[in-house]
Amino acid sequence: MVPPIPAASPRAKPKSSAAPEIKVTVTQTVTEPSPQTSATPKPRSSQKSPPIEFNPDLSLTDRQLKENSYEQLQQFLREQRFPRAIALVEGLAQRMPHDSEVRQWQAITYQRFGRYLVGQKEGDKARVYLKKALRTDPHNKSLWYEVDREFRRLEQVEIY
Repeated sequence: MVPPIPAASPRAKPKSSAAPEIKVTVTQTVTEPSPQTSATPKPRSSQKSPPIEFNPDLSLTDRQLKENSYEQLQQFLREQRFPRAIALVEGLAQRMPHDSEVRQWQAITYQRFGRYLVGQKEGDKARVYLKKALRTDPHNKSLWYEVDREFRRLEQVEIY
């Protein structure tokens, strides 16, 4: 038996210096086929673990909702559909108010929208969302770093 090998999530994108990514780790176990079994691999869908952590207190419906919402959120952020992304995470946060992972997604969504607004030279609105990101997840150091970077960028945009 070979020990588990940590593998990157199939949903993970290459890191960019633009924003914090929602980080997910999937552990994959590699086994050697026995002589009696076929060496054909199982379909990937049966090997895939959920990309997110589930609170054991969540119902099956809430777990499915959380997983589907994560997928939708990633799509909205890729497409820069920030109002939709914000509506999604705010609704999810209302349904799961004690889920720290949902709170993190919410803060990252606010930060990403704030960064977008800085690029659009909408400074006042950007400040609102950047501050909202920090209030939502105040203990996230990487979020503080990113928000600080956006405030510095905002100062540069306003100077010129």
